[in-house]
Amino acid sequence: MGEAAVVNYSAQKHSVELREIPRPEIGADDVLLEVAAVGVCGSDLHQWTADHSWQVNYPVVLGHEFGGHIRQVGSSVVGWREGDRVVSETAAVIDPNSPMTRQGLYNLDPTRKGFGYGVNGAMTRFVRVPARILHKVPDGLALEKAALTEPCCVAYNAVVRNAKIEPGDRVVVFGPGPIGLLCAAMAKLRGAEVAVVGLERDRVRLNIAQQYGCIPIVDGLEAWAKEGDGLGVDGVIDAAGVSATLKSAMQIVRPNGWISKVGWGPQPLNFSLDPLVQKNITLQGSFSHNWPIWERVIRLLATGKLDVAPITGGIWPLAQWHEAFEKMHSGAIAKAVLKP
Repeated sequence: MGEAAVVNYSAQKHSVELREIPRPEIGADDVLLEVAAVGVCGSDLHQWTADHSWQVNYPVVLGHEFGGHIRQVGSSVVGWREGDRVVSETAAVIDPNSPMTRQGLYNLDPTRKGFGYGVNGAMTRFVRVPARILHKVPDGLALEKAALTEPCCVAYNAVVRNAKIEPGDRVVVFGPGPIGLLCAAMAKLRGAEVAVVGLERDRVRLNIAQQYGCIPIVDGLEAWAKEGDGLGVDGVIDAAGVSATLKSAMQIVRPNGWISKVGWGPQPLNFSLDPLVQKNITLQGSFSHNWPIWERVIRLLATGKLDVAPITGGIWPLAQWHEAFEKMHSGAIAKAVLKP
């Protein structure tokens, strides 16, 4: 019995289409998850426009931000039953014996393969998920919101784990995409004064930044960064990924400040990193997330301390994936959600 799926079938530009795929077979340690909602990520768009910088196992079903109901439970799975409302992490394949996995940092296991590029993802009705990466969704939390736990966890890791924000800090976020906006929301939760920097075409997304209590900036970044004692901001979260924003981050951050880099950008730098040395700046990369981060973020969503409603620009049926992709790609909305 086949199911419709949004499939990325080659490295050529726009090689994404709706295809019929067989229902996945599950192993002893897996569950079969019926997808209730799946978020469209910037990385899905990058694979669609073929300007991504990671390896993809073609053909692959897109989608790694998802939640739904368990429909079948593998023979060795304990603690889960049919009908449970769950969300899933992205680390579909990991080496249990990797030194990183043994430290609980399986997100950094070099052999890790994620949904939507390494193995089939969730832009379809059913997805096979290892039970080890499932999390229970509290009753009061809608699955459309819970499906966006994943980008919130990316933001949590970049802002809470991989940056050092204290209440009263002044922080700049580059890139008002979904990850940048959620990073800004997280920095607000940490007690920072936050400015979100974008381009003129990002106006819709910068308005969302304002809903999170942040200051939107298109022009005048240097002036804002110098407010106060004139030495610059305490920290910068680079969610844009292009090389130019890293150069700008080094200019506006104060001596002994920090930069947390979460955005991908394959371009070469073409500038000197000397300011990093001269100003004693900490440059920190941030990738993915792990179990304890998911548990915390689900709590933030369930208690309403973090709200994903402002970034959600609409919900489309799976058959209208192309319209959802276009809307997000154009910047008309921050985040699209598909309902298989």
